[in-house]
Amino acid sequence: MLKVNLGQGPPPPDLQQRVMKSNDRYWDCLDQAMEASHGGRTEEALAWLDEALRAHPEGAEAHNGRGEILWDDGRVEEALHEFERSLGADPKFVTAHLNRIELLIEDLGEFDHAVRMCDTLLAGNPDLPRLDRGTEAEVHYLKAKAVFYLDDLQGAIFLVRRALKTSGEVAIYRAFEGQILFELANFEEARRALEMAAHLDPEASHSIYHLGLVLERLGEDDSAWQAFERAHALDPDHYALPTAVTESFFREATGEALDNLPRSIREWIAAVPVLIEDAPSPELLAQENVSPQILGIYIGTPRTVAGVNDASDDITRIVLFKKNLEKLCRDRNELIEQIQITVRHEVGHHLGLSEADLDRLGLG
Repeated sequence: MLKVNLGQGPPPPDLQQRVMKSNDRYWDCLDQAMEASHGGRTEEALAWLDEALRAHPEGAEAHNGRGEILWDDGRVEEALHEFERSLGADPKFVTAHLNRIELLIEDLGEFDHAVRMCDTLLAGNPDLPRLDRGTEAEVHYLKAKAVFYLDDLQGAIFLVRRALKTSGEVAIYRAFEGQILFELANFEEARRALEMAAHLDPEASHSIYHLGLVLERLGEDDSAWQAFERAHALDPDHYALPTAVTESFFREATGEALDNLPRSIREWIAAVPVLIEDAPSPELLAQENVSPQILGIYIGTPRTVAGVNDASDDITRIVLFKKNLEKLCRDRNELIEQIQITVRHEVGHHLGLSEADLDRLGLG
């Protein structure tokens, strides 16, 4: 990058021209990169961004552009490095701040770090970008997502509503409000939020799919199925149609999952009934504080902590939730496999294994 010593008067005319040409070249390359990227020509876009950085090695926009392309290509660590280089070049470049926070949330699971970064931006540090209302709303929304993944649903609903209050109606914010309300089992309120989100953006598969989840919980199965079909048509990679099977098929698959357990474990759980329900009841959601999308649950006292005189057999049970498992799987083979995993997971709880233990064993 050509540097100009501003303390010694204006630069010579030839140096001014070289700086202007360098800047012009930089922005021309950015324009070419954007055009190539929008056309799906990733390698060409990266080449133009490299050329831009030869003209201006500390170009925040070029580093951010590289980060966005690398992120789309699944090269997460490289993308994070580019966003950080962008902010090193220009700490006030707000787009790179937002990209870095979202990457930390969606791909690296660094939720606490993301929350701290959001708080730093919202604090009004003069060395960081000054947020307009739209950007402030986006930071509240990103913080809401991080808090949601930290299982603070009340905090998440507060933050996404703050984003809505700051920005006015934005489809993705309203949809996220509906998703949180669904997880809180506030189904009627979730329905209103998701219907508004779908009205604001009829092509948003995320909103429509979650509306289907809510309608299913409200007993409107036909409307729910239509929503699932619409979401699948819009985004088949993310929203498969539920693999609906008969009750007898599901029970047979559950029986096979139990039969496949080692004999010693089958003996430990011989007295534990395995029940099948469509979805968790409102009473269970309230008592156990679990997601409406939970696949299964173990209720009772684990064998490792049960006392000799504990009379827990009447309440000890494993429950599998048929509709939730069906929605997770793309075909019957996947459903059978997921039933196996869920049964082993809940049996593990009966044997005293923690969630961390189950994750380590691949049963999380």
